[in-house]
Amino acid sequence: MTATNPVPESADRPRLVLRGVAVLETLLPDAAVVLDGGVVTYAGPSADLAPAPADDVVDLAPGQVMVPGLVDLHCHGAYGVDFSRADAAAIRGAVARLHAAGSTTVMASLVTDEPEVLLRQVALLAGLAEEGLVAGIHLEGPFLSEVRCGAQDPRWLLAPDLELAEALIRAGRGWLRTMTYAPELPGADALVELLAGNGVTPSLGHTACTAEQAHESLGRARQLLAASGQSGARPTVTHLFNGMDPMHHRAPGAVSACLRAAGAGNAAVELIADNTHLDPYLVATMFDLLGAGNIALVTDSMAAAGLADGQYRLGPAEVLVQDGVARLTTTGSIAGGTAAMVDLVRNAVGAGVPLTDAVISAAAVPARVLGRGQGLGSLIPGASADLIVLDEALVPVRVMRRGSWLS
Repeated sequence: MTATNPVPESADRPRLVLRGVAVLETLLPDAAVVLDGGVVTYAGPSADLAPAPADDVVDLAPGQVMVPGLVDLHCHGAYGVDFSRADAAAIRGAVARLHAAGSTTVMASLVTDEPEVLLRQVALLAGLAEEGLVAGIHLEGPFLSEVRCGAQDPRWLLAPDLELAEALIRAGRGWLRTMTYAPELPGADALVELLAGNGVTPSLGHTACTAEQAHESLGRARQLLAASGQSGARPTVTHLFNGMDPMHHRAPGAVSACLRAAGAGNAAVELIADNTHLDPYLVATMFDLLGAGNIALVTDSMAAAGLADGQYRLGPAEVLVQDGVARLTTTGSIAGGTAAMVDLVRNAVGAGVPLTDAVISAAAVPARVLGRGQGLGSLIPGASADLIVLDEALVPVRVMRRGSWLS
């Protein structure tokens, strides 16, 4: 392979040249990645690059591999901080630690809550997005099915309310990126139209809908996103298999429609590959059937991520974490994840998914969902200088974000 469209380098500062194994379009055993001014200016075969005398050339150790910084579309918190209730200072601290752990781009997710709380937290997170700390906001609710609410508090679930939805969009100041919705609820079609028209990606989930309802809603969402001028945009599916009826041969449910849509490239499905939400064999099966380009690995992490077992909160709910598994203290329902994005990559590879495919689903696909496929999620010229150096066990050795080493 050869690098395309190299970015002009600065003549008055040294560039950083990293050489070694790298995940580019494919796994390249002798690659070079050039970083200059916070962006990638070259990514390709090392043999095609002649470093300048002033360049800072670093050769990776044997067994190490460079991958792009990972992009988490579904993150409710970490390191003791719950995005649904925390203040800006606490969220800044948690997100900084997530960045340093390899999730160099994070979309902040909020669970279903009182409307006043949602409006407050959306406005707060919009400010953090304007700072460049988070990449946007994901609302997981409140327009969800009570039958498949999972860890969502049923007290605050609502049928689609366009007035509230419009208020949430306004509070987000352009940073509300995705919203999970149940298509069988009255008013869901109008909600999808409102979201797509305002640049918000509809994400089907927490639903007890039929296969036909899911099929129709995903198709309509795709058409509306295209009509709104969002080239290449497509709806997503919130944590496929979780929060929806299991697929049965006489009642295929939402899962079957989501698989068909993703298989055709008309939707991207989230998979929580933490070995708790999904069996590893199922994760590998999804990669075989759908292809990495139609899968977004997500953590669905909550405040316990990065910390030990114990008592935590997820929005209005109390959560007990034991053996790394978070469950509501009231119902025992799984209440988010505790893994990091790099853990999901490692788990997927352990299940038999090629490293390149796991990285595509943990970086490139979610970046495209954010509408930033050229600037994030891939080591290509012009992209942000976000990368991770992994060791043989796929454990981060160093993490860079926007050209600065964080760890």
